Amino acid sequence: MDNRRLILSVVICIALLFGWQAFSEHMGWLPEQPQPAPTEQAAQPAQTPAPVAPAVPVAKFVPSEGREVRVDTPLYEAVFHSGGGVLQSFKLKNYNASITPDSPLFNMVSPAAATVAPMGLLINGQPSWNMGQWSFDGSDVKLENGDATLTFVGEMNGIRITRAITFHADTYLMDEKVTLVSADAAPAARVSYSLGATDFSGKSNYDTMSMAWSLKGSLDRDTDVEDLTKEGVMSSGDIYWAGLMSNYFLSAVLPEMGQNTVFKGRITDGGVWRAAVELQDVSLNAGQPSELHTAWWIGPKSRDLLDAAPNKLKSSIDMGIFTFLAVPLLKLLTFFDGFLGNWGLAIILLTILIKIVFWPLSRKSFKSMEQMKKLQPMMKQLQEKYKNDKEALSREMMQLYKTYGVNPMGGCLPILIQLPVFVALYQALLNCIELRHASFITYLPGTDILWLADLSVKDPLYITPLVMGATMFLQQWLSPAMGDPQQRKIMMIMPVVFTVMFINFPAGLVLYWLCNNILSIIQQSWTLHKTK
Repeated sequence: MDNRRLILSVVICIALLFGWQAFSEHMGWLPEQPQPAPTEQAAQPAQTPAPVAPAVPVAKFVPSEGREVRVDTPLYEAVFHSGGGVLQSFKLKNYNASITPDSPLFNMVSPAAATVAPMGLLINGQPSWNMGQWSFDGSDVKLENGDATLTFVGEMNGIRITRAITFHADTYLMDEKVTLVSADAAPAARVSYSLGATDFSGKSNYDTMSMAWSLKGSLDRDTDVEDLTKEGVMSSGDIYWAGLMSNYFLSAVLPEMGQNTVFKGRITDGGVWRAAVELQDVSLNAGQPSELHTAWWIGPKSRDLLDAAPNKLKSSIDMGIFTFLAVPLLKLLTFFDGFLGNWGLAIILLTILIKIVFWPLSRKSFKSMEQMKKLQPMMKQLQEKYKNDKEALSREMMQLYKTYGVNPMGGCLPILIQLPVFVALYQALLNCIELRHASFITYLPGTDILWLADLSVKDPLYITPLVMGATMFLQQWLSPAMGDPQQRKIMMIMPVVFTVMFINFPAGLVLYWLCNNILSIIQQSWTLHKTK
């Protein structure tokens, strides 16, 4: 009797188990399990099967009509489309498109850029915003402080997609968690995040738009418009971040580090810069959610905010090999502007400070040049005497320098020492977002003509570069004359070369060089007076 009860209980349990599984498959809660292919049985020790995570039932998807979703924070106004969570516009509240009084806010996603679906998600190369169906149950976001999250849900090719994007009131960084659930067993997927923009740089010769990416922390850029239009760019490996940027603005994707990632970018025929960061080998197990974490940065290259961003995003501000000098110079400039309230005055004050620091070196340089001038007659005699014996001439010249305690490199060495400071300051001013639209003398005195209203672009009247060239001529005139006529001609041509080179430089850089020239003239005049 006990055996019959035991057998009956087992039969009932098996019937319930298979009946429930069949019912679940009929309802679409569980995927059909593929039958394993027959294999030859080999004599192997028994193994304990690995535990299998229970499948998560996928609820029936109900799409909703697409609409605009607005996100308003203290830093920006963003408009998304619920059909895929793609951006339609992204306006920065603290930055205008131009310096005109009626200028609109700077839009990181122009109407042309919106056509390529920035912040879009692609699955296996297919755009989810076009190929999939989407629903959205949330509302617009008005964020004064703290965080807020928007969730977009879609379905494409049997894959349920959930995009949860979190916004923060105090930064341009947006965090995203993508959850993918496949109803059926599927091979590993490729998931791509897309970006799009028109040129941020405003066609400035010294503010170039570029495709940029950080491969294992090393910054790479491609600015060649012709190549990017014809062939595009591609990089793969452990990409920390990648995207589109100018000197002042950045649109980037920050995938989780340590993954097999591919970055692709090109410029369309319509002039839109497109880029995508692709994650490869994303596992999709039937009924099991796969989570991907990434972040977005769309906004200005603000040093303080980028310092706090993950994935070493601060490397997007590239100040070259003299970064260790450029950063403190930029901090000094920011400090001076803080209490002067004018970036032009801050540049002048920094120039004076740099001149004071290098005063002893510059004075030594001028004195050395004056001593060399006094030795010119004796040097000429030696050149005539040993014109056919270069070795003897070199030996006698060195003896002459030693006798009179003159270093022939004394005039050049201080200049060479100061050169890294100038290059560092050049890079600092070129990458300083605060300099954009910063004015010095807004109108030409006595007129209503805009003049130095934006130190990040060239002087529209070309006054400062021409005055700078004139001060260079005056410097050459005050400098001790060189003995070689050919050298004198070359030195007198230099002001012309510099004027042509600086004619389209950002006005802030020209202002620095002009102030430096004026201070050098004052120092030269004083040194010559003391020497006489």
